[in-house]
Amino acid sequence: MTEWTVDEHLRDKPEASVALYRRFEELVAACGPYTVSPSKSSITFKGTRRGFAGARPTAKGIRVYLDLQRAIDDPRVQNVAPYTSRLFVHHLTITSPAQLDEEFAGWVAEAYAVGAGAHLA
Repeated sequence: MTEWTVDEHLRDKPEASVALYRRFEELVAACGPYTVSPSKSSITFKGTRRGFAGARPTAKGIRVYLDLQRAIDDPRVQNVAPYTSRLFVHHLTITSPAQLDEEFAGWVAEAYAVGAGAHLA
């Protein structure tokens, strides 16, 4: 396969994982317009300046990454690494709808701002 789609990522995944992905996508959409760029490894969400988040449905939930201007210390975060001098990439595994709470939605909004170039100010 040469071109990946969102549907390819969702195919044959458990209903619960698809629901988590859809909820994540709703949180992104609540921030404003965006585009998606599916690749073999993940579905990247892009703002007007750059990609800011990504998700990949798995057998047990979704693997998510968020590009933020600060490092977050939270049990949902498996790994935080500097991406540039102003950005940190956060890797999370989401296995429950409860993990996509108001705090998580705030992180998505921060990442969305990065997608619009907030880290360049």
